[in-house]
Amino acid sequence: MSKKLTVSTTMRIVHRYLGFFLAGIMAVYALSGIVLIFRDTSFLKNEKQIVKTVAPNATEEKLGKLLEVKRLKVDREEGDVLYFKDGTYNKKTGVANYKTKELPVILEKMEHLHKAKTGDPLFFLNVFFGLSLLFFVLSSFWMFMPKTSIFKKGLYFTAAGIVLTVILLFV
Repeated sequence: MSKKLTVSTTMRIVHRYLGFFLAGIMAVYALSGIVLIFRDTSFLKNEKQIVKTVAPNATEEKLGKLLEVKRLKVDREEGDVLYFKDGTYNKKTGVANYKTKELPVILEKMEHLHKAKTGDPLFFLNVFFGLSLLFFVLSSFWMFMPKTSIFKKGLYFTAAGIVLTVILLFV
């Protein structure tokens, strides 16, 4: 004779096994999220010297695109040489000599996973992961019976978390 599963029991079972299934990716998202917080610093980044020949006589805007340097700003110009943060560009020869700072390969891959866009194959994984997290949020309310003190205390903690989030959004 089989037992009929209640909504509460079903939610608990799916919550548990989905949690185990996603434990690895949750760790990756947690680590890459922490690394992303420090993206405007040199934290964990290795310096790399690059010498690259690009089109001569490039404008400041075009040079940024050619070197794949976001927000490239020329500080000064002396003769045929443009000076920018961490590098130089010779307008006559097209030779650019500059430094970049890059994350180690594994952290770079994790960061790419975290920031995947709609044109990226990882996009579907991100949508699945986001929906799974939303499921965790909702299914957690089925972990305890509504009349218990633990459930009521949980609602207070939920309200406090929502209030803190709203405050932090506007600070």
